[in-house]
Amino acid sequence: MTCKVTNMQTGFATKDGAGVSLIRVLGHDTVKTYDPILMLDSFDSTNPNDYTAGFPMHPHRGIETISYVFSGDMQHRDNLGFEDTVSNGEVQWMTAGSGILHEEKVPAADRLLGVQLWLNMPAANKMNDPEYHPIKNSDIKEIELDGAKLRLLAGRFPIKSFEEEELNDQQVAKGFISKYSPFNYYDVSMQDGAVVDIPVPSDASVMIFTLLGSVKVGDTVVNPKTAAKIFSDGILKLEATEGENKVLVIISKALNEPVAWGGPIVMNNRDELDHAFQELRNGTFIKSKMAIEK
Repeated sequence: MTCKVTNMQTGFATKDGAGVSLIRVLGHDTVKTYDPILMLDSFDSTNPNDYTAGFPMHPHRGIETISYVFSGDMQHRDNLGFEDTVSNGEVQWMTAGSGILHEEKVPAADRLLGVQLWLNMPAANKMNDPEYHPIKNSDIKEIELDGAKLRLLAGRFPIKSFEEEELNDQQVAKGFISKYSPFNYYDVSMQDGAVVDIPVPSDASVMIFTLLGSVKVGDTVVNPKTAAKIFSDGILKLEATEGENKVLVIISKALNEPVAWGGPIVMNNRDELDHAFQELRNGTFIKSKMAIEK
């Protein structure tokens, strides 16, 4: 079985929201390579001035935002009426669908460490109703591996076999399951010298992000705070380097659909994108009947 890195992205420093400092690792230039992941923003700061300005109320359509707050807090509020805080190892999963307005406040903490992903939605589902799902620590299974620990942030992890369809419920660990895309999301903490095998379906789109430390994949060392696209024909083999290692593993499936992306909205063609912005201007953007303006 072979496993190799086919692309690496280290990102650049920028500001978003009301002035939040972050590293944008994936974006417009990496859409095709990392499909279905559109964006990856990395947060790592011990200075509250870098992030407490937060992200004031803003719209989204056509995507899901997945925020993993390993250290610190993120407070969510939206026009559906949801208000929630995820903290220290928890996940915020928001399905924008046909349209949502939300804000994210980031209170001061000893250290803010985490990532936000934008997951593209299939064309057939982009206008589905929006939803919000907090994934709390009590929902996240922790799986002990040889020299490592895997936190199952979302999806499935086969414990005894790599053929999930042949396993019973006792042989597969399950977390939050995405409605619209196959999506396995793991936080893997590794001891020095540990080697971890992650099962990968043959048609999967696979990437990793080195949240802390570096890791070796095949003959390639992936340095800290780097996204890497992986080719694997069955098993992703991760080898820890010296020091603290925390690797986020994302196993999904490429949509192979056209992308029209403008600011907070992602559709499939320019006409759909222009229509969405026209609806924002004329006040018809929100489609969900359960939406409650706050």
